[in-house]
Amino acid sequence: MRRITFPRASWAALAAAGLWIAAAAAHGQARIKDIADVQGARGNQLVGYGLVVGLDGTGDSNSTLFTAQSVVNALQRQGLNLPQGAIKVKNVAAVFVTAMLPAFTRNGAAIDVTVSSIGDARSLQGGTLLTTPLQGADGEVYAVAQGNLSIGGFNFSAGGSQTQKNHVNAGRIPGGATVEREVPTQITDGQTVEIRLKEADFTTAARVAEAVNAAVPEAAAVALDPYTVRVNLPLAYRDRPVSFIASVESLSVTPDTAARIVVNERTGTIVIGGDVRVSPCAIAHGGIQVKIENAPIVAIPAPFSEDGRPVVVPLKEVTAKEKVARLATIPATTSVGQLVKALSGLGLTPRDLIAILQAMRAAGHISAPIEVQ
Repeated sequence: MRRITFPRASWAALAAAGLWIAAAAAHGQARIKDIADVQGARGNQLVGYGLVVGLDGTGDSNSTLFTAQSVVNALQRQGLNLPQGAIKVKNVAAVFVTAMLPAFTRNGAAIDVTVSSIGDARSLQGGTLLTTPLQGADGEVYAVAQGNLSIGGFNFSAGGSQTQKNHVNAGRIPGGATVEREVPTQITDGQTVEIRLKEADFTTAARVAEAVNAAVPEAAAVALDPYTVRVNLPLAYRDRPVSFIASVESLSVTPDTAARIVVNERTGTIVIGGDVRVSPCAIAHGGIQVKIENAPIVAIPAPFSEDGRPVVVPLKEVTAKEKVARLATIPATTSVGQLVKALSGLGLTPRDLIAILQAMRAAGHISAPIEVQ
């Protein structure tokens, strides 16, 4: 990162004005706010159990006992007492409602909720969520959700035919929950602020501390561990830490990542990190194709035999064909491009490349770990 220096007087003027000048981010650089969070500024998960009503006969069946019981309980709160067996719930579905309560959210704010069916309902299309309290991990109610569902799909059936688009047993209610209780959030003790990296790395933590100290030497940033960087609040920002945090988040650093190879055999996806190093080796790739064909024949019985019926006799033909192995020499590469170029001449499929990478790792020619998903 290119550094622009100013006289100490200029630094004081910039700090007083709340303005810092950072060099343009080079390739591979990222803002601190994109790779780290401020300690204490975190969200909280909320969950609640509720009912979705107004369905067009696509709700839970009567065998879903908890749905019928929930309807009976809801009617009792409205002053109606009915036996559970008298309730038909084909227009009602039992659901779980989940939401994320962001940090610093105040009373009366609206947050999005996700509604998911937990019974055997065929669709939640056109449904309305009844008032549902949302609880945190401590059992306290922090929000209340209610509203019409947005499914983003449809499911229609008639005369034995059915058409469906997207998943219709889950939906969202944008702004469907109202916050009723605030979560106390503290991001500073009045003197320091802790920056928490989203992915632990010693090098990245050290670079974050260096970037902060280069911009504001009086911050005296220190990397405590691969996750945490402690930053002192300058005197000019003791009464307005948010402005200081905003200035720190805008600084650019070059995050460092460990060399790693990620493969997914289900989709044939291979991701090779740019820092992967390969030692010299030679690779021969070939394969054997085994083909089994069943060509049944009809055996005609001999004349005047007791059983004069023809007999079908299976005739299996097994052939094996071995592909011509191709040999590729892998030099001591320093880039992923050279490795891919060396292997591309073998005419490999993604599955073949996965097998070769695992064999190279087992032979010690690739030091990077291979993560199989």
